[in-house]
Amino acid sequence: MYVNHLFFLKEKETAEEWWTILKLAFTKCCQDSGILMVVKCREENAALKECVTGYYNDPAFYEECKAEYLKQREEFRETGNRRKQQRLPTSM
Repeated sequence: MYVNHLFFLKEKETAEEWWTILKLAFTKCCQDSGILMVVKCREENAALKECVTGYYNDPAFYEECKAEYLKQREEFRETGNRRKQQRLPTSM
């Protein structure tokens, strides 16, 4: 069980790195292309959509998000205080 957990964490790190690479490639393409980004950045956009769709369709990811949401909801109901959401830095 522990080995599977380590494998999952390693796989998740790799997926996050891949996501970052795709996001940076799309951002750079958009910045370099200006108004023509709709035409010039189709490949980067398609790769980014495929990555996101993979997450949305993954039952394990859904369950992980669901568990995190239920944990936050329970915490809020007990304390009445909202947990501050982490703000992600914007690339643009």
